[in-house]
Amino acid sequence: MTHNPNQNENTNANSHAETGWNFDNSYSRLPDAFFAQVEPVPVPHPETITLNRQLAEQLGLNAEKLDTLEGAATFAGNYMPLGAEPIAQAYAGHQFGNFTMLGDGRAVLLGEQITPDGTRVDIQLKGSGRTPFSRGGDGRAALGPMLREHIISEAMHALNIPTSRSLAVVTTGEGVQREIEFPGAILTRVASSHLRFGTFQYAAKWGGYDNLKALADYAIERHDPDIAGDANTYLSLLNRVIERQAETIAKWQLTGFIHGVMNTDNMTISGETIDYGPCAFMNTYDPATVFSSIDVQGRYAYGNQPYITGWNIARFAETLIPLIDDDQEKAVEMAQAEMATFSKLYKQQWLTGMRAKLGLFNEETEDEALIEELLTAMEKQQADYTNTFRALTKGTFRDICSKALHDWHEKWQARLGRQDQPAEEAARLMQKANPAVIPRNHQVEEALEAAVSKGDFTVMEKLLDALSDPYDYTKDYGKYIEPPESEKNYQTYCGT
Repeated sequence: MTHNPNQNENTNANSHAETGWNFDNSYSRLPDAFFAQVEPVPVPHPETITLNRQLAEQLGLNAEKLDTLEGAATFAGNYMPLGAEPIAQAYAGHQFGNFTMLGDGRAVLLGEQITPDGTRVDIQLKGSGRTPFSRGGDGRAALGPMLREHIISEAMHALNIPTSRSLAVVTTGEGVQREIEFPGAILTRVASSHLRFGTFQYAAKWGGYDNLKALADYAIERHDPDIAGDANTYLSLLNRVIERQAETIAKWQLTGFIHGVMNTDNMTISGETIDYGPCAFMNTYDPATVFSSIDVQGRYAYGNQPYITGWNIARFAETLIPLIDDDQEKAVEMAQAEMATFSKLYKQQWLTGMRAKLGLFNEETEDEALIEELLTAMEKQQADYTNTFRALTKGTFRDICSKALHDWHEKWQARLGRQDQPAEEAARLMQKANPAVIPRNHQVEEALEAAVSKGDFTVMEKLLDALSDPYDYTKDYGKYIEPPESEKNYQTYCGT
């Protein structure tokens, strides 16, 4: 079923209205330099593998209408919803520190869905074929990586971490050739926008002042309209981006999430986590943990993520210099003053989060030392990060910990005794801050193996069900709380 514009506009208007698509494509009204108009490349036999019904309803879409052959064709790019204006976005980025021109090489933005509550979100197809930015690639995606993004992004949402979402994954009925042939797939991704640090880098490098200003004004209107009247709106934009990044990265660290490829083109100004390639969750606590096969120097190791975020923010800030002030030297000083706030904001967010993980309501100057002592002992004892805090929450910590951690436990108990809130309130605070379950890497791999090699999606469905409410301490998560016997040689791959 291929795209027929006249058919969309005439014979199927009622069908699309019933489905609930409600597009308004503001990004397409930016200067032409920011995108290329494209059509997704049709696939032979699209089949819906997973449909996020709850998200569909939130978007104002009819899940029953989407769970059809026509819905599968839409998610595959064979069939355009009424009002969609498919484009590929242009951007640049620092990839492992090296600046290059990029763009949506295998993704197409269908448009922006306006939800029933008036929220604007991007609807993007990932793996939908070649675009002008493909740089020699085939524009396609393999089933495994698309299901990985589906699993991890939905787990991140359940963990209350800002993230893009997965609406659907469809198989294409054709293979994609990588080291071997894999089943092809397309992911439908939902995000508050796909405005990246790299989008601004592209505008600053090749767009000229007018296009850069148009992009910044658009970003403000879309994400921060309340700052439009500020004395220096572009400095305020930088401040907002810094605040959102501080919150998101702190949440990454608090849950042990490792993105794996924090290039500037993979960082959004909305603060949403995006582009789940070689991502994974840490099991044994170790700040040097790296899973990505391409990160041979550990640039994006767990412990480096806050510092890399600061570096990326600096690259974003550089793009705004011409807008912040006509006097470049003055603009640089103003931007540097804002950038200097990131470390403080991040640390505040992280300390607040760690206090919650330990059931602490008030603040004491010794809290940071208490936290660092715990983390140091966990690293030495090769303790599981998630399960250590889970045991603290459940009151089973002393049953699993070493002598060194026993000593720390006594200090922690004394610290709890110095606050007004009773133990029951502390426990409730900890339950809200410490997930009982995370997407364990070996269980994600098990689900992907079953799906890709056997066509068995029940393993993934059961995993997603376990991950859907990670803070419910009344639930029996069974095997999903168990760390692997060993991750010595475990690696993740960017995957296409």
